[in-house]
Amino acid sequence: MQIDWENAINQIFARRLTCPRCEADVEELVVGYSRKPALSPYAPRHQNCPRGDACEARKLTTLCGDCARTERLRGALADAGQLLETYMLDCRRDLEDSLDYLAEYWRDEFDLTEDQYELPFEEVAPDAAREEAEWRRRLEEEYLRYHAEFRSLHRRIPAAGWRAEYVEEIRALGYDTVLGD
Repeated sequence: MQIDWENAINQIFARRLTCPRCEADVEELVVGYSRKPALSPYAPRHQNCPRGDACEARKLTTLCGDCARTERLRGALADAGQLLETYMLDCRRDLEDSLDYLAEYWRDEFDLTEDQYELPFEEVAPDAAREEAEWRRRLEEEYLRYHAEFRSLHRRIPAAGWRAEYVEEIRALGYDTVLGD
C-alpha cells in the first residue's frame, strides 16, 4: 500500500484524520518514529523514498491507536493541529540535514583528491548536486505549504525565526531558496 501524501495532507488541513492502515476516521493519530520497513507505507512524508518498503531509515509514522498497538508503533497521540506542527518540524529537520550535507557531509561520499576538496559540490558531482537541489526544493515547497496553512488558521508558526536562519545559512553557502531572501 502506498499512501497518497496529497490526500493525507489535505485531510490534515481539513481537520480530518484517517488512519493510513485501516482507513478509519479518527480524532487523533499516534505519531512516532520507526525504522521498521513494514511501517514505511504508513509514513506519509516518506512516500518518495527510492528504497520503498524496504527502507530502514528513521521515518515519521502515523497510525490510529489500534493499528499502532498492532504494529507496535510507540508514539504520542496528536490531533490535526498537533500533527500539522509535527510534520512541519519533521520537514525542518530534513531541511537542516540537507543544509548540513551541502555545507560539509557531501565530501564524505566521494573520494576527493586534495585539489578537489575546495571545489564546490556542483563541480565535483553535478548529478548528485542536481538531485540534492531537487530534493531540497521539494522540502522547501512542502514547508511553505505548512507555513501557509498555519497562517490561514491564524495560528502562530512554531519557532518562527527558524525560517530566517535557514535562509541565511543556505544563502551563505551560495544556494537559492524558495523560502525567501
